[in-house]
Amino acid sequence: MPTRQQAAREFVKTWSSDKKGREDADRQTFWNDLLQRVYGIDNYYDYITYEKDVQVKADGKVTTRRIDGYIPSTKIMVEMKGKNIKDLSKPITQSGGDELTPFEQAKRYANFLPNSEQPRWILVSNFNEIDIHDMERPLDEPKVIKLEDLPKKVKSLEFMVDANQQQVIDEKQLSVDAGNLVAKIYNELTNAYAAGRGIDVNEPRIQRSLNMLIVRLVFLLYADDSNLFGKEDIFQAFIERREPRDIRRDLSELFKVLDQPEEQRDPYLDDEFNQFAYVNGGMFSDENVIIPQFTDELKRLIVEDAGRGFDWSGISPTIFGAVFESTLNPETRRSGGMHYTSIENIHKVIDPLFLNDLHDEFDKIQNMGNRRQRVTRAKAFRDKLGKLKFFDPACGSGNFLTETYLSLRKMENECLRIIVGNQGALALTDESEPKVKIQNFYGIEINDFAVSVARTAMWIAESQMWEQTKDITFANKDFLPLDSNDSIYEGNALRMDWNDIVKPYELDYIMGNPPFVGYSLQTKEQKQDIKQEFFKYTDKYGKFDYVSGWYIKGAKYIQNSTIKVGFVSTDSIIQGEQAPEIWKVLFNDFHIFINYGYRSFEWNNEAANKAKVDVVIVGFSTKEDKNPTIYDEQKIISAKHINQYMYDSDNIFIDTTRKYIEAMPKMKTGNRPADGGALILSPKEAKELVNEEPQSKQFIKKLTGSKEFITGKYRYCLWLVNVTPKQLRSMPLVLKRVEQCKENRLSGAPDRQKLAATPHLFREQMNPDNYMIVPLVTGCRRKYVPFGYLGNDIIPTNLATIIPEADHYAFGVLESIVHMAWMRVVAGRKGTSYRYSKNLVYTNFPWPVVDINQKEKITITAQDILNARNLYPDSSLADLYDPLTMPIELRKAHEANDKAVLKAYGLKPSATEPEIVQHLFKMYEKLTKKDW
Repeated sequence: MPTRQQAAREFVKTWSSDKKGREDADRQTFWNDLLQRVYGIDNYYDYITYEKDVQVKADGKVTTRRIDGYIPSTKIMVEMKGKNIKDLSKPITQSGGDELTPFEQAKRYANFLPNSEQPRWILVSNFNEIDIHDMERPLDEPKVIKLEDLPKKVKSLEFMVDANQQQVIDEKQLSVDAGNLVAKIYNELTNAYAAGRGIDVNEPRIQRSLNMLIVRLVFLLYADDSNLFGKEDIFQAFIERREPRDIRRDLSELFKVLDQPEEQRDPYLDDEFNQFAYVNGGMFSDENVIIPQFTDELKRLIVEDAGRGFDWSGISPTIFGAVFESTLNPETRRSGGMHYTSIENIHKVIDPLFLNDLHDEFDKIQNMGNRRQRVTRAKAFRDKLGKLKFFDPACGSGNFLTETYLSLRKMENECLRIIVGNQGALALTDESEPKVKIQNFYGIEINDFAVSVARTAMWIAESQMWEQTKDITFANKDFLPLDSNDSIYEGNALRMDWNDIVKPYELDYIMGNPPFVGYSLQTKEQKQDIKQEFFKYTDKYGKFDYVSGWYIKGAKYIQNSTIKVGFVSTDSIIQGEQAPEIWKVLFNDFHIFINYGYRSFEWNNEAANKAKVDVVIVGFSTKEDKNPTIYDEQKIISAKHINQYMYDSDNIFIDTTRKYIEAMPKMKTGNRPADGGALILSPKEAKELVNEEPQSKQFIKKLTGSKEFITGKYRYCLWLVNVTPKQLRSMPLVLKRVEQCKENRLSGAPDRQKLAATPHLFREQMNPDNYMIVPLVTGCRRKYVPFGYLGNDIIPTNLATIIPEADHYAFGVLESIVHMAWMRVVAGRKGTSYRYSKNLVYTNFPWPVVDINQKEKITITAQDILNARNLYPDSSLADLYDPLTMPIELRKAHEANDKAVLKAYGLKPSATEPEIVQHLFKMYEKLTKKDW
């Protein structure tokens, strides 16, 4: 990855060309390129606003003008001119006849912006230079950066980058570096424990001591660099002065001292110990922590790498808490990589849940013209922030709680700026005390070490925000001793009574990222957890994902309250077979409403080997929101009512059923071998068998499931339907495989044992002359799931479904964007693949009512799709339907087919997938005539 200087050099090369530099045509590209390439703003389309309207009043008339560029987050206004304007300091005649320099023109626009949008800087450019006008130093000459000098002066424009975003980038790297450093200390400590006589490092008391010791060491390293003890690096010096053999003894004594108030300490205590302030908060209260004998390397790591070589004060507690836990938690360490929820994704939950509303309310306060009124409202808003309470019932290392705390404390500090004004300090010392307290942030976590990490992360967050508060208020209070932080509990959240943590009438918001565990991967205890939550309401809980337990538990808890909930979940919570059953309980038994939701997206974290997980975010409460919102990639959709499929539609439950909702070609599951692999052959095995027993050739056929059909890499099978005993006995190698199949079936369940009577046959023997194959599992990247036609030379397995009677009209409808949109909403997922289901997706699909002409048109467009495929005989369906390699002929054929099918449904050719799905929901409801 190039450095910022290297990127600036490339930028200069691009924009030094005489062909670039037209005021209207190139200005937006210029700034987008600068922000993205040089300053790392990938989402520049959200970051900078172009052509921002401003109402300008001149000569008694109000006219609308447009600001060339405006960056809201850093309050930067951009005024661009073309390369033909050589001197930016000279006036230019305006449309109204005024003579203004480009800066004066921008300043005029700025005068008519509201207070909250007043620019902190105005940047004027003609592509050859950028003039920086600092609005807080209006008398200073502008700082001029020539284009060719940008690589050397790249830091001069870093203020353009959103300070918060840049801070997140820096904190992220710092926190990951800290995690790597902690891992080194952890490993060396593990070795130190293992060196003890008769010590098993996997013993619970040793693991607990190891975890507690590393938490304490990290806190002390952070305290050193954050000056929490009033002096710099006193812990580092404490360790450095000692020989490794003495550290164990003195560290144990130090921990006792740190847990004692100064007035209770031994009056003859050595000053070296006494200089450490009382910490409190339970951090050092457990005296049963076993400390191993330190080694030279362990001392060096703490003093050199973690002491002199690293600054702990700038880590992000939100990120570091999770990195810390995932680095050291044995289970996550075994899985490889560091796992934590990105700050961006945390905000996808908390912003629409509560933070957007708080920001809107605070923006109104900031824009109040009357200072006295502004101060009064700021004080009231601080009080409001201080009364809010939050709960994460699966908090892990506390990143949702920590990021929420930081967000609220930042707003509180901005309130203090308003209250302080130009005074520089608060008259009343108690006014400088934070109203937002960590005791208002509750959590439950099943892992004891994660609980310790979460508490530590909250203390670090509290410390960092207190430093910012002191800068505003000049308060002279030390951060230590720590406040009590006992609102994060250890335990199984699905077996605990949340009322014992915090009463519903005291709580405002529940949020978090409960564990993703599919039903097939659940332990017996987890299955029992789900049964305990659901058995009173449905008997179909056996296949529910583990995360559903938090939904039902949350729904029970918030009854008769105003609490709002926001959970991240695998998208199986709104798709597939389990979704209707879960939401029947939530909607019908607990009367919840979905207030906001994110449609399926990839859940990114900073794991080195992160697993790709598609998730949704669901915000709900017992009161319907007046303006429920759906977030779909870059789109924000205002809805009237959000159903469990994340669509603006009435509640609708599409249940698994074998009954077709209307007349349609019958779909069947392919043949189950039930053979233990004995009747299935690889291409190599099939070739070898034919070479040794040529008579077997007539009984060998290609075999396909979903993967084979899409990739074109078929397997083979022994298809011994109608084989005579004599023929079978004449093929000893084939007979051996039949015997193996019989043995396998006899060792199975009773139903399987019955099949041992015909060991030469698959469980089913469907071999139609022609049939349409529908893959059951296919990648989500494809716009269209490729269906197709096969003949009796290829045997379909139960990993695909077939429609023997499907004509080209049926193919056209099923291969259309209409059916694909339905499938994407209704079908389940298997990892990052669609999981097509005959009894969920197909039997419930509403078909169009067509006349002869429409049916004929769709038949023709369907054939055109097959013809377009045939143009590329050397390409598999995987090649043809890859979004990057799909041929133009095939793409156009699909578009024509989509148009014909959409018309048959009475939809416009431009209909979006959400519009298609809403139309199908209405058809489904009418066809089934169900009263939800």
